[in-house]
Amino acid sequence: MLERRDTEPSDPKYRAPALDRGLDILEVLAGQADGLTRTELMRELGLGASQIYRMLERLVARGYVTRLAGGDRYALSMKLFLLATGHPPVRRLTAQAQPEMDRFAREMNQSCHLVMPEHGAGIVVAQASPASHWEFRARVGASMDLFHTGSGITLLAFQRPDRIGATMGHWGLHDAAERLAQRASDLAAIRAAGYRAEPSRQVVGITDLSVPVLGPSGEAVAAITCAYLERPGHEEAPTRAATLARLIALGRTLSLDAAPG
Repeated sequence: MLERRDTEPSDPKYRAPALDRGLDILEVLAGQADGLTRTELMRELGLGASQIYRMLERLVARGYVTRLAGGDRYALSMKLFLLATGHPPVRRLTAQAQPEMDRFAREMNQSCHLVMPEHGAGIVVAQASPASHWEFRARVGASMDLFHTGSGITLLAFQRPDRIGATMGHWGLHDAAERLAQRASDLAAIRAAGYRAEPSRQVVGITDLSVPVLGPSGEAVAAITCAYLERPGHEEAPTRAATLARLIALGRTLSLDAAPG
């Protein structure tokens, strides 16, 4: 059963029971990737049918909660996620990331891009290019498969294993359990290393170097990837190891900036 936080005001004039019930519903559903029936919600919250029915229907009408297939189970919709991505801290992350990414591109002579999860995919929200005539870059706004790109796999790897099912539900992936189980050892190895460095699955000759951008909870809220391009004949060019080290430092800088002030 959901427990109330001890920080709630004790003065009755500050209480709003209906609002509390609505927030309780959202908080309970946030931890359930497969949703809950109305009966399960009543049991979880310790409330009667009359206490929950109207509030639940209003949350459905406003788009915060959706009925899953069959209509007998309720789950969070994407609305809270979309509101969160428009929240100033997220906009601040992309605004703070751009100059840091531009600096990385100049110093390493490599492109990089920042990816965030949305609608069951990874979306490129920022990109930086080197001054070189040659580069391989991802287009801002491009959608990336979470299970087949360096950025997506890195986002998956740096989630709490005990919460990843619920996280996938929030990201719009309600059938990812089997795919996650198949990749469990790979994701654990990436998490232990702190980065991912593998040949690109999209372009021959490119090595994807990806690091997480961690939020206050220690889970990845974004991933930053350098599509590392070898440059024959440029002995002065930074090595892949040096580029990875610089990318890891960039990820840590953005993670610090993402934390609440």
